[in-house]
Amino acid sequence: MLAAALDEVSLSYRGRRGLDRLSLSVAEGRVTGLLGPNGAGKSTTVAVLAGLRAPQSGRVDVLGGPPGRPAARRDLHVMLQEQGLPTGARGPEFVRHVAALRGAPETADRWIRQLGIDAFGRTSIRRLSGGEKQRVSLACALVGSARMVILDEPTAGLDPRGRSLVHDIIRALRDDGVTVLLATHLLDEAESLCDDIAIIDAGTCLVQAPLDRLLAQALDQVTFDGPLHLDLAGLLQALPEGCSATETTPGRYLVRGPVDPRVLATVTSWCAQHGVTPRNLRAGHGTLEDAYLRAMARGRGDA
Repeated sequence: MLAAALDEVSLSYRGRRGLDRLSLSVAEGRVTGLLGPNGAGKSTTVAVLAGLRAPQSGRVDVLGGPPGRPAARRDLHVMLQEQGLPTGARGPEFVRHVAALRGAPETADRWIRQLGIDAFGRTSIRRLSGGEKQRVSLACALVGSARMVILDEPTAGLDPRGRSLVHDIIRALRDDGVTVLLATHLLDEAESLCDDIAIIDAGTCLVQAPLDRLLAQALDQVTFDGPLHLDLAGLLQALPEGCSATETTPGRYLVRGPVDPRVLATVTSWCAQHGVTPRNLRAGHGTLEDAYLRAMARGRGDA
């Protein structure tokens, strides 16, 4: 079943096309990653689903009806990238205020503790760091009892420990049956957390599929680290037809193609002949980054 869907949705504002016949869906009880470059329309999509912006055309369904209606506002909780927190308030008191408005004041202290907001509870929001404001904004999205949660760049400005905490929270939400839409530009974050992926650019959806399907469609590959700027001509000659070998970044090498034991043996044998110890050698399917770059290239007519 679908928790939310946009069908041929278009929206323009300030003379700029924000969404261009965008169609995508969010499956119930799963984590859907909304990916795209800056300006792709991720935050506009979030605003439409939250009922904060009305499209000029198309259809939007959120939890069984139009967005912004009382039932949707009750059951859909949203963390916006532009937080809009009251700067004069303190974090804990504002989280408790939001929880009370949702009729669930007993849920506030759990998230205040779990997100460490009590550690800076005496400081006004205007004086908090970006990461601390993120924690307050996330707590406000989590208090109460949500059927669906939308998180727009929830780990922006957080340190590694904070990001890990947020990731654990997202997994726990899914385990509890809560639908999550995660808008992020961090591909490793999306690959770690998401069940489904939607990639958008210029306000339109380039591809949407389960993560495992996207990864299965990626070319097999072998990656390894070694000395800078190895001459790969001999390796290319030794590899079977249909394989490629490139230095993707200095000292990082990528072999793509139908990877089988023969290809892996060819790579290790070639390294041995050239006195190279292949560090971090890995064989397997491509990554979400591969799928993302292919989708962007197709969308822009580069492939």
